[in-house]
Amino acid sequence: MSGFSPELIEYLEGKISFEEFEQRREERKSREKEGENASAEENEDDVEAPSSSRKASGKSQSRDETDGETADGVSKSVHRVFASMLGENEEEEDDEEEEEEEEEEETTEQPTAGDVFVLEMVLNRETKKMMKEKRPRSKLPRALRGLMGEANIRFARGEREEAILMCMEIIRQAPLAHEPFSTLAMIYEDQGDMEKSLQFGLIAAHLNPSNTEEWVRLAEMSLEQDNIKQAVFCYTKALKYDPTNVRYLWERSSLYEQLGEHKMAMDGYRRILNLLAPSDGERFMQLARDMAKSYYEANDVTSAIEIVEEAFTKHQSLVSMEDVNIAAELYISSKQYDKALAVITDFTGIVLEKKVPEKSATEEKKDTGAVVETQESQEAVTDDQSHPVAESSAPAVEKVSCCIPEGVPIDITVKLMVCLIHLNILEPLSPLLTTLVEQNPEEMGDLYLDVAEAFLDVGEYNSALPLLSSLVCSERYNLAVVWLRHAECLKALGHMERAAESYAKVVDLAPLHLDARISLSTLQQQLGRPEKALEALEPMYDPDTLAQDANAAQQELKLLLHRSTLLYSQGKMYGYIDTLLTMLAMLLKVAMSRAQVCLISSSKSGERHLYLIKVSRDKISDNDDQETANCDAKAIFAVLTSVLTKDDWWNLLLKAIYALCDLSRYKEAELLVDSSLEYYSFYEDRQKRKELEYFGLSAAILDKNFRKAYNYIRIMVMENVNKPQLWNIFNQVTMQSQDVRHHRFCLRLMLKNPDNHVLCVLNGHNAFVSGSFKHALGQYVQAFRANPDEPLYSLCIGLTFIHMASQKYVLKRHALLVQGFSFLHRYLDLRGPCQESFYNLGRGLHQLGLLHLAIHYYQRVLELPPLTLEGIETDQTDLRRDTAFNLSLIYQSSGNTRMAQKMLYTYAVV
Repeated sequence: MSGFSPELIEYLEGKISFEEFEQRREERKSREKEGENASAEENEDDVEAPSSSRKASGKSQSRDETDGETADGVSKSVHRVFASMLGENEEEEDDEEEEEEEEEEETTEQPTAGDVFVLEMVLNRETKKMMKEKRPRSKLPRALRGLMGEANIRFARGEREEAILMCMEIIRQAPLAHEPFSTLAMIYEDQGDMEKSLQFGLIAAHLNPSNTEEWVRLAEMSLEQDNIKQAVFCYTKALKYDPTNVRYLWERSSLYEQLGEHKMAMDGYRRILNLLAPSDGERFMQLARDMAKSYYEANDVTSAIEIVEEAFTKHQSLVSMEDVNIAAELYISSKQYDKALAVITDFTGIVLEKKVPEKSATEEKKDTGAVVETQESQEAVTDDQSHPVAESSAPAVEKVSCCIPEGVPIDITVKLMVCLIHLNILEPLSPLLTTLVEQNPEEMGDLYLDVAEAFLDVGEYNSALPLLSSLVCSERYNLAVVWLRHAECLKALGHMERAAESYAKVVDLAPLHLDARISLSTLQQQLGRPEKALEALEPMYDPDTLAQDANAAQQELKLLLHRSTLLYSQGKMYGYIDTLLTMLAMLLKVAMSRAQVCLISSSKSGERHLYLIKVSRDKISDNDDQETANCDAKAIFAVLTSVLTKDDWWNLLLKAIYALCDLSRYKEAELLVDSSLEYYSFYEDRQKRKELEYFGLSAAILDKNFRKAYNYIRIMVMENVNKPQLWNIFNQVTMQSQDVRHHRFCLRLMLKNPDNHVLCVLNGHNAFVSGSFKHALGQYVQAFRANPDEPLYSLCIGLTFIHMASQKYVLKRHALLVQGFSFLHRYLDLRGPCQESFYNLGRGLHQLGLLHLAIHYYQRVLELPPLTLEGIETDQTDLRRDTAFNLSLIYQSSGNTRMAQKMLYTYAVV
């Protein structure tokens, strides 16, 4: 198979499809054609040379035929048989007769030089013309035709293997000939290998594309193998060479419909409509009818109307009642009621008459017979659409009556009623309604509903209610959509109790109808039934469905929004938080998974509610499940953000955090903040991220999770070193955490900010608590030098000296005490006489054992009132209890128990 083209080999081996084979072959042919054109331009002057060579080859071939064996090794007899089959003998005989006639002409008449020149010119033009034009001739060389015929005979005799080998040899030598591929297709079809037969048949048809019947046969074979796309391809090829064949167009359009390609199918049917002759009206109308229905089912009402209008224009005499019904339905669905009315009156014989009431005998004579029918009456009626009230210049109000002939279907009558209702022509409706009511609602319920909906659209609720009541009482039309219309009608008329019952019926019949649930809940709340209002807004879907179905998530989110508002208005905070957490879990599903947070249902408080908990990494789903969940979450996220904007989700998150803190569920507030920080849309917004960090810090402090609070405040003070409020919070967190991690942090931060007094004092405190009094003293003195009038720095230096003097092994204890008390007295002068200053001085003397002096300052504390500070209760700043306790210890150590008890009873008893 070395002579085969690469794309043919790949197709036969099954590596590529037939469409790819054709595409590659076309590309190769275009490249070869470009090369041939280039060579033809170079050899344009030598056009006659190939013809002489061909003549020479023909003479040699005829000479070979006279011998016992042909040039290709096939016996002369076999060659004659196949030549007779292919019609070559006839051609040769014709050629011999023509040559004999030419020789006779040459003998009778000797042509002149001019005649020879003209003949050569004509022959040259004809040769060029034949070379340029593409004729559908066989590309099988004459030398291989005998072998091709022998292969056919072998196949006819049942020698299939030999026939296959012969065909393969022919393909090797002449890969562009279609005959061997056709024979192989027949051989494999005879063997029952339909797949290979189809493959070779497609190649043969591709090499001989003008054979439309072969393409159609291949399309039918493709359909037998359920390969509809390939069948469409075959029909497309057949239509390329026979574009006006209606049967091919019809079959291909039907296949397009099976593939779901509605547009391509309709385009094919449109071509059929254009090809149908005017005399083939019935077929035109039937096809137009089917196309209109198909367009209507695909919600393409505009195209359906175009088809119907074309049919009505071309074959007006063939319009049936069914066609009128379809056209009216299409016009009504597109709200073109005037055109629907025109179609009904034009083709059904229905007449709308405009009458003026009598005023006088003369006017009665003038108005007798003034009835305008058909088109004129139709135009007058449609004009009344925009002017339902008569003009002021008219002396009397015009009334419209309707005359319906017998035989008009009730469907068209109902559509007439719908048009009249929407056009505000209500006078002729009474007899038409009577005719409709006489029909059985079990059989004509859809017509009842059409008229009732028309009345509802124009606000005629009193007229719609009897029709809807008849439908809801029937068995066949006791449906949710009918009950919904009934409930809307009752609600519009103010019958709230009955409307609530109808809405409840809708919810029973269609539990997933969101609007019915919301309307029922609103009505129950208005009727003073809060529990039933909440019951109407119970969740509709389970969590698994919400995680996979984006539309279900959208519906559930809208329901939960209404439920949360209702719960908050009723003061049911636990239920309110449940709905908020459910909505946020839908948005933060992936973020919660990254933060290892899970939403569970528990009965901690006696009732079942939702709670946020921290879970281990092992309980999080594996990576594959996580990737699938992420893909689903992206689709659901797109739907959720279409219901609520980013700012709305942010406000929802803040409400949830506030509500959790109001119920002292600080741990859950922390987890919710952690999950929100993992959510990219919130984290990328710097302002929202900072606000979330503050929420997390507050929740951690309230939850007494100071280790986590330190992680928040640590980052905040690094970004805002000169903000005193943050340092106050930092100090509170480090005091409560009982952790020393902040010591090194403050030292490192001090190196970056050496002039920061807050860090200087904090490092002094840390060294003081650690027992490094000299280091603490150095930090305090640095702060004191920067701000000597600050009482706190003098107090800290004085206490440091006292602690250094209180150590067991110390030199110059007296000097240390003197310096310590000098700074304490400086502190007393700067601070002024108050409970705080006297208590600190007494506490220092008490530590040194100077009890008589300590008692003096303690008593001064008891004599002074507490400080009054804004925002702090007086009881919290009162130091008399602490002072009394210290005094009781001094008295008790000296044996004066009565005085100790007196102090405790006077100041320390609650």
